[in-house]
Amino acid sequence: MNHLPLIIKREYFTKVRNKAFIIMTFLSPLIMIALFSVVAYLSQLNNNKQKNISVLDYTNEIKTVFQDTKTIKYTVLDNLTLEQAKAIVEAQESYGLLYIKDFKPTTGSMPIEAKKNVDVEFYSAETPSLEIITGLENKIEQRLKELNLKSKGVDIATLKNAETNITINQENFTGEKTSKADSLVKLIFGGAAGYLLFMFIIIYGNMIMRSVIEEKTSRIIEVIISSVKPIQLMLGKIIGTTLAGITQFAIWILLGSILMVIASLIFDIDFTQINTPQQDLMTQAMQNPDSNTDAQLFISAFFNMPLANLIIAFILFFISGYLLYSSLYAAIGAAVDNETDTQQFMLPIIMPLILAVYVGGFTVVGDPHGTVATIFSFVPFTSPVVMLMRIPFGVPIWQQILSLLILIGTFIFTIWLASKIYRVGILMYGKKPTYKELLKWIRY
Repeated sequence: MNHLPLIIKREYFTKVRNKAFIIMTFLSPLIMIALFSVVAYLSQLNNNKQKNISVLDYTNEIKTVFQDTKTIKYTVLDNLTLEQAKAIVEAQESYGLLYIKDFKPTTGSMPIEAKKNVDVEFYSAETPSLEIITGLENKIEQRLKELNLKSKGVDIATLKNAETNITINQENFTGEKTSKADSLVKLIFGGAAGYLLFMFIIIYGNMIMRSVIEEKTSRIIEVIISSVKPIQLMLGKIIGTTLAGITQFAIWILLGSILMVIASLIFDIDFTQINTPQQDLMTQAMQNPDSNTDAQLFISAFFNMPLANLIIAFILFFISGYLLYSSLYAAIGAAVDNETDTQQFMLPIIMPLILAVYVGGFTVVGDPHGTVATIFSFVPFTSPVVMLMRIPFGVPIWQQILSLLILIGTFIFTIWLASKIYRVGILMYGKKPTYKELLKWIRY
């Protein structure tokens, strides 16, 4: 394989010197940061704007729970009819009117059946936010629950004092302490590794396929193949394109980080203020007095993971999985004359990847050592993703080695199989191949 380094070098520099490659390498981070900046800026405007909600409570029992927040200001309306309240809200252009009908309680107590059927309506000029409606419902439900308990003679203060928070301390049989933070950190790490491999295969596998198609249609391949073995040429294309992809990926991360810092300084944008349900949960968690303890648990959980094992396994499974799929992309590129004809061959490649992501996302979360997750972590076409998601939860070394050996063995077989198709396909023109013809090429 004396020509392999030359092919890799040629493929790499052909890719990185391509104008489209250079433009997209520097333009993609700019577009992404611009989009994130716009979203973050609009989210800040949305968070800084206080919504005015008027409350018309005919029960006179629920209105006390509505306290002003950073984003919502409540105005209680008294001694007004519904039509009068609507007119005032429309004239003031408020966000909306919350109307709570009178459930007519009996003297001395409120029947629980009546409170379960309290009619509440929200009037607004536009469709209200689901987050706001959910928040209002929660406040009303909590207040009605307290009133129901009070009507049954239950002292609310005593009940609240009786509430107890339980934290189950987790420890394995070797004496190592664990926590819920450990599972969450492992899930994040494994999920990020699996999805990163999935994206890398999709993006740069297609790049390899297009590169083969371009050289085939331009007939350059006929000159190259006269002095280079097909398997050398295919490996050189795969490795060279991979190195170009890694270069592009590194530039994206570096340039994106720099642009994000510059955008936050110049335009005073806080990218953490993008309004999402996850952000609301994080904000509530940070307001908890125990948030510092939780943060320490997360940091401790991260450093308690077998980082050396994770890094080594990530590199080996990432490279092996990518090379396995790249050989298939290269074979498809050699078999067809244009990208349109690739569609019939793409489904068998994409389906295992999608299956791996779903298996990793659902079964690994529920039971990382279950039968389904374990089996798919040994199947070579799903093991790169599934095993990367399982390893943070503690997979025995022998399972990792066995899965990796199966993956490497499958790659060697696949590269041999793909080279058979590549050897014949790169010299075939003007004919749309079928699966039957591909089998004939493999036998040549």
